[in-house]
Parts: sequence; C-alpha cells; structure tokens
Amino acid sequence: MAIVVVLAGSWLGYQSLAGDKCSGQIKLTVAAATEIAPAVDRVAQQWSSGGANVNGTCVTVTVTGVNSATTASALALKHGVTLTGLGPVGKSVPIPDVWVPDSSTWLLRLSTQASGFVPTDGKSIARSPVVVAMPEPVAQQVGWPDKKLGWADLLEKMTTGNSLRTGIVDPTRDAAGLAGLLALGSVTGSDPQAKATQVGALRALAAGSSSLREDLLQKFPRSLDAADLASSISAAPLSEEDVVAYNAERPQVKLAALYLDPTPPALDYPFAVMPEVDLTKAAAATGLRQALEQPNFKNELAASGLRGPDGTVGTGFAAPIGAPQASPVPAPADGGGTQGAAAAGLDAGSLNRALGSWAAITLPGRALAVFDVSGSMLTKVPTAGGLTRAEVTRRAASQGLSLFDDKWAVGTWIFSTELVGKRPWKQIEPISPLSSRRAALADSIQQIQPKVGGQTGLYDTALAAYRTVQDSYQAGRVNSVLLFTDGANKNPDGISRSTLVSELKKLVDPKRPVRLVIIGIGNEVDRGELEAIAKATPDGGVFVAPDPAKIADIFLEAISSRSGAAS
Repeated sequence: MAIVVVLAGSWLGYQSLAGDKCSGQIKLTVAAATEIAPAVDRVAQQWSSGGANVNGTCVTVTVTGVNSATTASALALKHGVTLTGLGPVGKSVPIPDVWVPDSSTWLLRLSTQASGFVPTDGKSIARSPVVVAMPEPVAQQVGWPDKKLGWADLLEKMTTGNSLRTGIVDPTRDAAGLAGLLALGSVTGSDPQAKATQVGALRALAAGSSSLREDLLQKFPRSLDAADLASSISAAPLSEEDVVAYNAERPQVKLAALYLDPTPPALDYPFAVMPEVDLTKAAAATGLRQALEQPNFKNELAASGLRGPDGTVGTGFAAPIGAPQASPVPAPADGGGTQGAAAAGLDAGSLNRALGSWAAITLPGRALAVFDVSGSMLTKVPTAGGLTRAEVTRRAASQGLSLFDDKWAVGTWIFSTELVGKRPWKQIEPISPLSSRRAALADSIQQIQPKVGGQTGLYDTALAAYRTVQDSYQAGRVNSVLLFTDGANKNPDGISRSTLVSELKKLVDPKRPVRLVIIGIGNEVDRGELEAIAKATPDGGVFVAPDPAKIADIFLEAISSRSGAAS
C-alpha cells in the first residue's frame, strides 16, 4: 500500500506541477516544526498561487508551526500508544496530512511503538547540526574557536570538578537533547567505571534540564558579570539554528556553537506524509515536496537559520564562528524503520537505550525485578568471557540499579521450582525506596544464584508478581514487573498458561495499571509463550536478548518502552 501511494503520488504530483489551470479545491494541511514553518509556508503559498493542482483540481496549503513533541503526542494518542516522557494531549490537536518534525527520531520512536504508524516519503527538506552551545567567555576558556574539542573532552569536564554547569532540554521531548545524549553515550565504554562516569554525566544533565527549549535558553548568562557567568548554564546540546536565532537577538553574552566529534545526528526535518491520507492528497503532498526542492527554498531556509538537506547553506545564512561550510550527511542505517529515520543514520536500539537511561534517572517509578534461577542459568556465555547467564544477569542488574534515581522504589524476587515448599518464587527484598534501601537492594542482587536441577516456574511467578505490584500500586509512578527468564515454563505443580492468561486479564484495572515486561535471556526462550503472557495485560512487552551478553542493552530498551512494544 505504501509503495502504491508513493508511486501514485509521484505521478500525480508531477501533474500538479505541470498543469496551467485548475478548479475546485484540495486542502492540504501541514504541521511543521516552529522554526521551519515560516519558510515552508512561504514556498507553499507561492506554489499554490502559481496554479498547483492535481488532475485539474486546485491545491491550497495550510502550514501551521507546531512543537514536534506536541504533534508526536497527538499521533501517539491516535494510535493508542504512549511515548516515554510525553504526556497525553487534548484531542483538539489536529492530525495533519503532512508532518515536518525537526528530526526523524520522532518518526522512529512512533513507528517502534505503533505498528500502524507507517508514513511515506520521509525525505529530508532541511538540516541543522546539533552543537554544544556555550557562552562565548566560557567557550574561550576551553580553547574555542582555535581548539577542536570532542564529546569525550566534554564528558571529562562534566564529571571532574564543578566549573562547567551543564543543561539539556528533556531528551524525551527534544530531538537536539536526544542527539546530545546519543553522542555522550557513544564515547563511554562498557566497563563498570565507564558506566559510572556515564551515570554521573546523565545526573549532571538532569540537574540542569528544562522541559522546553525556550526555558533552557533563559538559563544562559545575561551579562558579563562574573557571578552571573558562574551561576548560569555554561554548556548545553542545542541545534545550530538555536544558536543563530539566539544571537540574532543581540544579547550581551553571545553563544558559541561547538561542533564536537563524533558528530551527533543532526536535525533533518523529514517530510512525512501521514498513513491516512488518500491518493489525491498524497499526490498534492508530493507536488509540495518537489516545490520545496527548488533552489529558492534553500535561501528561505537560510533566513530561518537552517541549512539545506545536503548540509550546505543558502544566501544570507548567519553562520556561527567556526561553523563548517557543509554539515555531513550520514550514510543510511542498516535495518528497518521509516525512510526518514534510515536516511538519518538512526536505529531504534540505540535510541531506546538512550531514552531508557534518561527515564531511569529522571522519571519516578516502582519496579519488582524477578530473576530466573533455574539450573539453565548456569549455562556459560561465550561472548561474555565464559561468564554464566546468572553472572551476566547480576552484572546487568547492578548496572541498572546504579542508574535508577532515588525517586524509584525497587524490589527483588528469584524463581525456579520448589524454592519455598512447592512455591516456585521467593522474595529477597520487598519493593523499597532506593533513597533508604539502595545498599540492601544491591546485596539482594548477589542472591541471583542458580538452583542446580531447578526448573522454571514461570507461570505462577508471573501471576504472583503482577498481583503484588498491583496490590501495592502507587499513583503518579510507572508501576512495573521486570521478569528475567532464560527458558520456557516447566513446573508440573504449577498452573497452566491458559489459567495464567485468564487470571491476568481478570486482574487488569485501568485505575491501577501495571506494566508486565518480560526479558528473555538466550536462544532457548519460547518467544510465543512470553508474548502470550505479556499481551494479557494492556502494557505488557517482551524483549529478547539472543546473546545474553547484550542483556544490559535490552534492559534499557525495556525501560524506555511505555507501550510494551516487542523488540
């Protein structure tokens, strides 16, 4: 269907550009990121008034500037999913025919959560590199504009001393903030010390975070007074366009744009045609996109502080000091996803891991972590230096616990068969605030010790864990069961799968929602079995790590999911 729409749209779009006269009206609505909306609107009105039509029917275009997070929330609501960090919006927010968000990360986040969200086209129409914005006096202290810095240098300055006050726009709501988070993550290693450094950097960013870009910009110094400079934000990942627009207001303290290595994903402004549009509107959208590919649009973009999709600039672009002549365009990423996301070099895994790290640090939650200790957890993992599955799981659990903020409450169980009489599960630590029980919870992880010859009492354990979290439900938090297992249910004394599914469906309570997340370890799990269990609850999800050495990454992806999408 998508291919048919694209092909038909391309042919009909050509007709719309080629025609001379038209009658009637096709109304095309476009929601564009606020900074690019004026440029899109000017070209759209020129195109429309110049006789744009589809097979003789006139095309009129309405372009509205909308924050990308707002449109993403509306689309998530329409498709019955929720994106991490985004609250619901009113149904009054209209769904456009064409969406031009500031980044393909929005398309990828939505398509990962909602299988029905399959936009077409997705071609980039503009570009703005993601930079680290610093007040010029602060930037000069670190060697700008002569010295070339990297994200590793920034990470070191963030985690040693307190001279650099960092900030960020909430990465769950801002694409530039998310790109900065991805860049920082790319320069940290996987050993415990490197992970601790990364956690420290994330906590520093969270301390200076803002929900809106405009709020963060207000935190930069307004004068050259030493006290003002010392107490204000001194570094934050923003777009090049943000710096251009800020400096255009002629502030007393201008911002420097630092182009750090490795280059983070740029804002790429994909032209996404929504899945619901008919062939006629799809054709009109193709015609509009072709109009936006004409040379004059690059000059319109330059006036708005944006680059063309190839990374070059149009006439009148107010380039920051040290800006490259052209912003590099990444090679397409491997794997699936939307055309726009692939073209931006993005993949869902790295995106979800970054969002999962941020969610663990900044969002309040309650989680019961339930660990499989059946005999098969003694199986060695070749890709983890010969560690057993249990040892790999303990390491991932310890890393995850260090990531969670004190706003979280966490408990631990283990399960196999006959751990307490005939009961397959055993409580190690009840769900307790990390603010007071972090050490005890860290000790409880060391009790993830396999029972030699033990089988897998999965069904009884899943039901008991769900009931426990629901019975102690706390409003205003994400209440979750995180269940780790490496095998299928084998418990002759336990309930059946059909009984488990039936009981879970009875327990579901919209006023006390509980996320049941099952993380499969290794290639012996029965994915169909796990999905049947998880799907019995509205927010259930299954995440499988065929290579147990990757369980820490899968854990972060599970934390980032707010809709239970299988991965």
